[in-house]
Amino acid sequence: MNDLTIQLTDTGNICLYQQIYEHIKDEIRKGKLLEGEKLPSTRSLAEYLQVARSTVDFAYGQLVAEGYVEARPCKGYFVSHVEELFHFSDEWKNAMDLADNSPHAPENVKMQYDFSPHAISLKDFPYATWKKITKNILVDANSDMFALGDAQGDKELRETISRYLHSSRGVNCQPDQIIIGAGTDYLFMLLEKILGRHVPIAMENPTYKRAYRVFQSFAYEILPIPMDGSGIDVEELRKTKARVAYVMPSHQYPTGVVMPIGRRLELLKWAGEEEERYLIEDDYDSEFRYKGKPIPSLQASDRTGRVIYMGTFSKSIAPAIRVGYMVLPSKLLRVYRENCGFYASTVSRIDQQILNEFIRDGYFERYLNKMRKVYRNRHDFLLNQLSPFEKEFTVSGENAGLHILLRSKSHIQEEILIKTAAQAGVKVYGMRDACMREDNVNTAYANTLLMGYGALEEKELMEGITLLKKAWDIYL
Repeated sequence: MNDLTIQLTDTGNICLYQQIYEHIKDEIRKGKLLEGEKLPSTRSLAEYLQVARSTVDFAYGQLVAEGYVEARPCKGYFVSHVEELFHFSDEWKNAMDLADNSPHAPENVKMQYDFSPHAISLKDFPYATWKKITKNILVDANSDMFALGDAQGDKELRETISRYLHSSRGVNCQPDQIIIGAGTDYLFMLLEKILGRHVPIAMENPTYKRAYRVFQSFAYEILPIPMDGSGIDVEELRKTKARVAYVMPSHQYPTGVVMPIGRRLELLKWAGEEEERYLIEDDYDSEFRYKGKPIPSLQASDRTGRVIYMGTFSKSIAPAIRVGYMVLPSKLLRVYRENCGFYASTVSRIDQQILNEFIRDGYFERYLNKMRKVYRNRHDFLLNQLSPFEKEFTVSGENAGLHILLRSKSHIQEEILIKTAAQAGVKVYGMRDACMREDNVNTAYANTLLMGYGALEEKELMEGITLLKKAWDIYL
């Protein structure tokens, strides 16, 4: 194919790269662009459309991220294989448009720099705004605010969260489907009551270890499923007796894999093959994506009520907020009301009202925009600082989240790298800690380190990397 006939409009409502992205995506979904068909090069399409080449690069990058297109080195871009492609509703389209077990350091060495993948920046938190909202709420407080409140959380906050999820993540839900709790641990506890005990649950390996430990405490039978470059291996999942699968499709922790649309459809198909099968979608940090627009949630593609959607404000606002939320399919919502409706809400009504106003009045959106810029700058700065490491390490998991991966090309053991870094006063984290069993480490992620940058400013990143260069000089 030499050209694509795309009618671009310069109205200012929709940017040019998004128009290109939407046109190609629609052509693929309608079957007008077939599997294996080659797209025009970014240069030729940019010349044909009379736009900057970077505009086409952004559009192609988003299509690759979502799995509609694959990039083949030295060959170009080709339409991917996507089974049973569905058609999104206009409502969904409009919504999208709006939008620790690490080896310890020697006791006599002080950790100067901690590259924790879980830490975030609190220096830029809008303390004055939060204080002002709190003060106004307490001044206007009435007796109703100090009553017990709804077990699922205040209706006003659930309505606000419902609108936010629909506009930013394409989640289709009613406020009545949302349950608010003090962190995901409490919501996992409710899930045990809803799904039942001794449920066989599949988890990506490696995975978010805290969720693994919580599920272990429920006496769930946990089934580690290997991953490939597209996420959880659905064929391996089919070989198990799993009734539930816990996944992070928009940005898997800790690998950083973004599940393409083809794999998402395979996963939804697996869930629909038998009754009482469900997917738990943990969308823990979808707000932080630095290239293209946010990837749609898996729940947005669910048409049969098989996805349990979970999120938290711990990373997007602050860990101390301790507010998480869960969106239940209608069938499980009925089970929740029968089995768990007597549990009182674990989040203070005052905190709920503060959070509601923070989101509803636009402060949250402005704060997110600011933090995306902060984290993007730190992300780019860290990648630049790591350029001298390219001889020994490959970098992956970039362009989203708050950490990147460093994998040793010569298979230096994680423990050695972590220990030598700690002796220099730098704390880094190993991929092995995120694996459910040490004898079950995915070879694709062996000898891999996690390096977070959320809590470190550029000066600290530079100084920390300088110490790592000295510590690992023998390998570089």
